[in-house]
Amino acid sequence: MTLKPLACTLIAMSLLSACSMAPTEDKKPNSPIIFTEPDLTAPFYALNPFNYDAPPPFEIALRQAAAQPVTKMEVNLQSDPSKKMTLDVNKLIIPTVNNNQRTLKYAVLAGNNEIDITEVDDFLQLVEGKARHYPPRFSERQERKGFEAKLKELTQQLDTLASKDNASFDVLIRAFKASVMARNLDLGSVYTTKSLTYAQRILKINKDDAEANFWFGFGLSEGGGQREAIPYLDKAMKAGVQEAYLSAANNYIAMEQKKNAIQTLKNYKVKYPQEAEVADRLINEIEKQGRWNVWQVLSSPKAS
Repeated sequence: MTLKPLACTLIAMSLLSACSMAPTEDKKPNSPIIFTEPDLTAPFYALNPFNYDAPPPFEIALRQAAAQPVTKMEVNLQSDPSKKMTLDVNKLIIPTVNNNQRTLKYAVLAGNNEIDITEVDDFLQLVEGKARHYPPRFSERQERKGFEAKLKELTQQLDTLASKDNASFDVLIRAFKASVMARNLDLGSVYTTKSLTYAQRILKINKDDAEANFWFGFGLSEGGGQREAIPYLDKAMKAGVQEAYLSAANNYIAMEQKKNAIQTLKNYKVKYPQEAEVADRLINEIEKQGRWNVWQVLSSPKAS
């Protein structure tokens, strides 16, 4: 499985300001302390679970925003209302209420009942690369702590928006994903309940949403509800979510249904021939009763 690192051109590293940053040494006693931002380690999970060969959804959205005409706007600075600034870069804007469909538009500023979701989507994608599945995969302890601190803050913001009965589909799907990953990061059992509630609300609006079925399916599976996860993962596979095959195979492994796990991987190999090596490796592990967790196998060194 080839995991492409995130294109870093527009990653807002300030989102991870909670990460520990060591000051550089300076022999001049009165010189300012200079902090060096830590580099992000490579993602473990593919940044586009629908299609491993495609750019991440957030990157695609940024490209589309940049390609759209920009309606510049002059606004007062919040820090100093006597001064003005010109907004001339399109942001990703979603409705916050009264909308049951995915609705992303590009503008320099959010209007009434809208929110600029650019930095939120940026950060959620970064977390996905490390913590979409359980257990999360971090090679740096301080990096994980930074993600945890920011995710706690973000879930509070999203929960506030999602608490409204008429919260938009776009708000609910982001609150749902954030809760799943907060659960995966062991931030508290409350996130298990929240993610379940959000999933039920989302699927009540659109029971066929591919992303929601995928996330709910593997979320149930990794939380112990393997049998309940099957119809959601099946629906996600039929909807073309590439990673749903691996999640479904992992689900059958947890249920000790080796034949179903192997058949799912064979189907994966046919559907995605470029993943044949990965499928064969997983099938071999299942047949010899080695490491039985898909993500564990993929994170381990290949046998010589």
